[in-house]
Amino acid sequence: MSRLPKPAEGSWTSHYGLGTEPISYEDAISPEWYELEREAVFRRAWLNLGRVDLLPRRGSYFTKELPVVGTSVIVVRGMDDKVRAFHNICRHRGNKLVWNDFPQEETRGVCRQFTCKYHAWRYDLDGSLSFVQQEDEFFDLDKADYGLVPVHCDVWEGFIFVNFSAEPEQSLTEFLGPLVLGLEGYPFEKFTERWFYRAEINSNWKIFSDATQEFYHAPVLHARQSPAAFSGPAQQAGFEAPHYRIESPHRLITTGGIRPWELSEDKVKPTERVLRAGLFGAWDGFDLGIEKLPAGLNPAGVEPWGNQSFQLWPNLVLLFWTQGFYYVYHYWPTSHRSHVYEGTLYFLPPKTPRERVQHEMIAMAFKEFGIQDVNTCEATQSMLETRVVKRFPLSDQEVLCRHLHQMCADAVTNYRAEKGAADR
Repeated sequence: MSRLPKPAEGSWTSHYGLGTEPISYEDAISPEWYELEREAVFRRAWLNLGRVDLLPRRGSYFTKELPVVGTSVIVVRGMDDKVRAFHNICRHRGNKLVWNDFPQEETRGVCRQFTCKYHAWRYDLDGSLSFVQQEDEFFDLDKADYGLVPVHCDVWEGFIFVNFSAEPEQSLTEFLGPLVLGLEGYPFEKFTERWFYRAEINSNWKIFSDATQEFYHAPVLHARQSPAAFSGPAQQAGFEAPHYRIESPHRLITTGGIRPWELSEDKVKPTERVLRAGLFGAWDGFDLGIEKLPAGLNPAGVEPWGNQSFQLWPNLVLLFWTQGFYYVYHYWPTSHRSHVYEGTLYFLPPKTPRERVQHEMIAMAFKEFGIQDVNTCEATQSMLETRVVKRFPLSDQEVLCRHLHQMCADAVTNYRAEKGAADR
C-alpha cells in the first residue's frame, strides 16, 4: 500500500483542527436530533436527485419521494430543454399530481403535460396551469396564480441538484466549491451503462456514511472479498489511506491501489482470473478517451492510485476508480434510525462481450461489499441505542467521520440560534 507523509502537525485530525477526544453518537439515535437535522441540514443544503441521463428527451420526467423534507418532487426536462423541479402537488385540492398505481412509489416517463387524476387539472412542463375542468364554475380564478410550486433546481456536470430553502444561501457552484469543481472535465456524459441498487437500512444515515469515508475496516470486514495477499498483510501491518482533504462542508479520501493481475493464480478468485475483473475494476482498465484526468482526481499524486471518494455534504458520495469507472451513493433519511440507501454504478458502454461481463462482475462484487456494510451498520445502530457506551474514540483514519458529525452539530447549533433569535 502506497503511503504519503502525514501533515506537518503529525496527524490529519490535528491538521484540520477537529479535536481528538472521543465523540458521541447521540446524533444517530435521538429522534429529537433527527427532527432538527431535517430543518438544519436537509432543507438548506443542495441535494442531488440523480443525473440528466434520467431525462433523455424533452418531456422526460421522474418523481422523487423525500420524507426527510416531507415532500415529493417532480423533475422534468421541459420543451425548452431546461431541467426544472416542482413539488408534486396539484393546486386544486392537494392531490399528488404524478403517480401510477401506488402513491408512495416513485415513477418516471415522458409526457407533454401533467394531468391530475382527481379532477383533470393540467399543467405544462414549465409548471404553468393550462387547463381547469369547468373553469367557469370557479370564482375569479386566474390560472396564472395556480402554477406548480417550484423547487430551486440547478445542474452541474449532468448532476441535478435541488434546494428547499426559500432562498439558498449559496449558488450551486459556490456550494460545491473548489474541491468538487476540480472534477470538471471528467467525461460523465460517456458513462451511459447504469447499475442501480436500493435498500431500506435500519440505521441512521450517518452510520452508513461513516462506513464509506474510512477504509480502516476494509481488510477486516471485507477480508474474504479482497485478495488474501492484500487483506492479510493489511490486517497485520495496519491499513492507512495516504491522503485526506477537507474543504467544509465536503471531504475526500484517496487510497493507494493494489494490482490483482500481478498476483499468482492461487491468490485470486478463479472467476476474477478468467474475466480479468473484480471489485477493483477491469484489470486492463477502461479507456476514458481523455488525455489526462481532471486536476481534482488524485491531487496528492498517490502511486499506485486505487480510488478517490468525494463525500459531498450532506448525503452524496462520488467514488472514482483508477480503472475508469465510478459509483454514486445516496443516503436518504426516513427516521432517526432508518434510511434508504441508493448505489449507482456507471460504466462506459461495453465494446466487447468480455467488457459487458466484466461490468457485471464488478457490480456483483460491489453488491457483496454493500451487504457486509449494511449488516454492520444495523448491528451498530442496535447497540448504540442501548446507550451503554456514550463516547467513542476515533483514529486518525476516521478523520472524515469526525468531520461529518461535527458539520451536523454545527448546522443544528446554528439553526437553533437562528430560530431562537427569530422567536424573540
